[in-house]
Amino acid sequence: MINAIVINNSTANRANVIAVRTQSTEMGVMKAMLIDTLKVKLANGIAHFIFKKKDGCYREVWGTTQTNIANAKTNGRGISREAYKTTAYFDVECGAWRSFRWENLVQVF
Repeated sequence: MINAIVINNSTANRANVIAVRTQSTEMGVMKAMLIDTLKVKLANGIAHFIFKKKDGCYREVWGTTQTNIANAKTNGRGISREAYKTTAYFDVECGAWRSFRWENLVQVF
């Protein structure tokens, strides 16, 4: 029996970036797929997740990219955070846009 995982180009790109940054192909694939899960949750409502901040502490977040919540704070004139190898979200507690590095995502609830 053969088991296979099918991933799209965006996920493959994320997996490669994460693998280089973490020195682990397995971690790259795992975290890239976790980001895909998070992106679906962010687009469909308020997602609850944890990531590791640049200073090493952990941040528990409730965020969204759902248009009816985040559009008021979107100007649409910037470069996508994907170009910087990060994922952007609207932090519903702070009322502002934030982002995290892909390899720093820890858990999605």
